[in-house]
Amino acid sequence: MLYLDNAATTAPDPGVIQAMSPYLEEFWQNPSSGYRASKKVKSAIDDAREKVAELIEAKPEEIIFTSGGTESNNMALFSIAQHLPDAHFASSSIEHSAVLKPLEFLSTQGRSIHYLTSTEKGITDLTSLDQILPNFLSLMWVNNELGTIQPIQEALKWAQENKVPFHSDAVQAVGKIPISVKGTPVDMLSISSHKFNGPKGIGALYVREGFRLAPLLHGGGQESGWRSGTENVSGIIGMGKAAELAKKRLNNSSCSKALGEVRDHFESLVVENVSGATVNGDLNHRLPNFSHISLEGCEAAGLVILLDEYGVQCSAGSACMTGKQEASHVQKAMGFSEEKAKSSLRFSFSHLHTKSDAEIAFQAVKKAVTKLRSVQVRGVGPVIVYSPPS
Repeated sequence: MLYLDNAATTAPDPGVIQAMSPYLEEFWQNPSSGYRASKKVKSAIDDAREKVAELIEAKPEEIIFTSGGTESNNMALFSIAQHLPDAHFASSSIEHSAVLKPLEFLSTQGRSIHYLTSTEKGITDLTSLDQILPNFLSLMWVNNELGTIQPIQEALKWAQENKVPFHSDAVQAVGKIPISVKGTPVDMLSISSHKFNGPKGIGALYVREGFRLAPLLHGGGQESGWRSGTENVSGIIGMGKAAELAKKRLNNSSCSKALGEVRDHFESLVVENVSGATVNGDLNHRLPNFSHISLEGCEAAGLVILLDEYGVQCSAGSACMTGKQEASHVQKAMGFSEEKAKSSLRFSFSHLHTKSDAEIAFQAVKKAVTKLRSVQVRGVGPVIVYSPPS
């Protein structure tokens, strides 16, 4: 099976699993206890915090461990809402639901929310900021459906000039492209371990030193009082190891180049050999592993099933949209027609893939498109593509 849905989640690196194992089997003690084994666990957490901090060039004390990107985003947004009762929030129309849903909730509480529009290439348009003048800005670093890199530097410059706090959902970016909170000094930044070959259920919120934050969870005072709850020790250790390995890959520029070449090879084969295939998004400002393709005349849901049968796993947009037979909010914001939206697939490669994998994926796409189009031309109804168990 060829897994091409790394935007949804990534396989834990073998080194990550190995690092986690002792903290599930031997050192499972509560890090808040006073005996020697617990102190070892606490020390391991501190070491992991340093590794995560190094990945984004932060200070260890600026890293708060959470359950993942959703909690980190919620913590950032609700903290601002608590500190700034009259906050006028601005975000983009193509954010992940982990940002849009909290903002939607805040709007029901009477908070003012403004959504910046997107270009047809999936890039947030910042031109209206001077008109709406928000006093809090949240903008994703990389879009989770298209892989398009957003204008973070420009947005941060505006925020600094206007003394506006700035948060970025960097879940799709951290571990995949170099990020430095020294070079791009955002106030808060959300991270999720399972997007860069770490375990699920663990993430972090970077909070710039001196920035005021309100806890989302109250209790035993873990994470220096910012995030109460007994620590997910093995998850934290795994995230630390994943951060260490991601940092090494990012320091090797040839890894990113090779990954982009694999993706480009796949797209070239599809566009040149499958009629009605178009690549979506800003092709000059995107992650090297993302490929968002529309295949004219084909229902994406049917293609996903057929491709799975042919040995390729991909998705129709965000994993969070699976099962929803409608255009995603991202596609709507970009002006996709309903037909184009329903014929779009997201392929996301990993650093382990080769050009041979790209060719296998292309052959599967060609076969799936041919079969689906032939069925639709004949007017046949739903097709069962899975074989019954033997």
